[in-house]
Amino acid sequence: MAEFSQTLARLEATLKARAGADPQSSYTAKLLAGGPALAGKKFGEEAVETVIAAMSGDKDAIAAESADLIYHWLVLLQACGVETSAVAEKLAAREGQSGIAEKAGRPK
Repeated sequence: MAEFSQTLARLEATLKARAGADPQSSYTAKLLAGGPALAGKKFGEEAVETVIAAMSGDKDAIAAESADLIYHWLVLLQACGVETSAVAEKLAAREGQSGIAEKAGRPK
């Protein structure tokens, strides 16, 4: 898991560094220039592709599509101004809770 978190940290740093780049030379900059709408659209597309890969049972395709999904998720967070630390805080607050209990406790 440490390797995964280190990879995510490096990817997040790369995305932040490319945020101000020329959208003609950087896919990340192009997505960020499109704002949350474009980043969200691409994230949704990757989510669907990940589900399709999961349904096929092809583990390599699942891993590849999951990598695409995580990249686009990080771009979406950045486009919305949400730090990964805020996501980590939400996850930490839910630790040790039943998912059913957690969902029942959310405001309606």
